[in-house]
Amino acid sequence: MTALRPASSADLDEIMVIENTVFGLEAWSRQGFQAELESDFGNYLVAVDDDGAVIGYVGLRVVPGSGDGDIQTLAVAQTARGRGLGRGLLEAAHERAAELGVRQMFLDVRVDNAVAQSLYRSFGYEVVGTRPGYYQPSNTDAYTMKATLR
Repeated sequence: MTALRPASSADLDEIMVIENTVFGLEAWSRQGFQAELESDFGNYLVAVDDDGAVIGYVGLRVVPGSGDGDIQTLAVAQTARGRGLGRGLLEAAHERAAELGVRQMFLDVRVDNAVAQSLYRSFGYEVVGTRPGYYQPSNTDAYTMKATLR
């Protein structure tokens, strides 16, 4: 059984293990992630297992009154993949976005990450642009995707 709850600074150690494992050299810095968790515009959730260990997270950024939301990050621990956890995290982020009055959602995804793109398309996201060399240091392009919340 997996539970979702708001992320806090107390989760940062576990989040950073997943962040570094999943994203490698392109992982956010600890300081950057801490700033996101403390931001007035950030809405971060963690998924925890029965023992309370963090096994995934999603970050949503919403500037009040803008009507737009941005999925900043989404990651699932290697050991927890294949159970629909990514889908559950994205769904929870969309629910929170709707509560905050968001009408349009945006995100960036590596052009070579077909698994993530498939998940996002299943939520109605469509490619609206490309960001050349967005992911560093690999210099990998990103697709910018957009969805309208229902």
